[in-house]
Amino acid sequence: MRNDLVTVVVPTYNERQNLPHLAAAIRLHGYRLLIVDDDSPDGTGPLADAIAAPDPLMEVLHRRRKQGLGPAYAAGFDRVLAGDSEVVVEMDADFSHNPEDLPRLVEAVEGGADLAIGSRYVPGGGTPDWPTRRRFLSRGGNTYARLMLGIPIRDATAGFRAFRADALRALPYRTAQASGYGFQVEMAMRAHQAGMRVVELPVIFRDRMSGTSKMDGSIVREAMWLVTRWGAARLLRMPRRPR
Repeated sequence: MRNDLVTVVVPTYNERQNLPHLAAAIRLHGYRLLIVDDDSPDGTGPLADAIAAPDPLMEVLHRRRKQGLGPAYAAGFDRVLAGDSEVVVEMDADFSHNPEDLPRLVEAVEGGADLAIGSRYVPGGGTPDWPTRRRFLSRGGNTYARLMLGIPIRDATAGFRAFRADALRALPYRTAQASGYGFQVEMAMRAHQAGMRVVELPVIFRDRMSGTSKMDGSIVREAMWLVTRWGAARLLRMPRRPR
């Protein structure tokens, strides 16, 4: 597959410090890059425009206000799927996802996966920069999602992933119920329910290089509530065993 048939979608909000280095690292692979900026007050949007101006394979999508990760990705997916890209990659803007891992995700899709997830929780993956409490909460949340939703995915909350474009078109990303990081769980769940081939590849997740994390309590609460609701609905649909 030609590298220019791969598009990496990166949502941004106040990522001015990281963006120039991240854009260069992604474009070094020859992949297309779409920045989806939610009207960052720190000037990330205009900076992205300046970086993209001389580069025909980089584009910037400006949104009027901060609306959450899920809607940002949905808008980005619409833009990418209107073109000829064959692989669509999700990636954070803060270097917690290593750009050197991008080819492995793309190769997994080329090899037959509908969704390739960069996983912290398969052998070889990890979160070496995290304190024990954060590791416990993240692993616990993923275990809860796996059990409640009946999915075999060990890192459903991972935000580093690649979709085959036709598979992504078949997913209901426009009508996703989650607006925060629960969006990642929802798309993984929907892919599994649709019978898609989902693979997990080990990645090392690092803390951000610069700037401030966008994770807060409301995002965590939304994800936990939705997983609980989806899981309860799944359990109610399951046939009861005869006594």
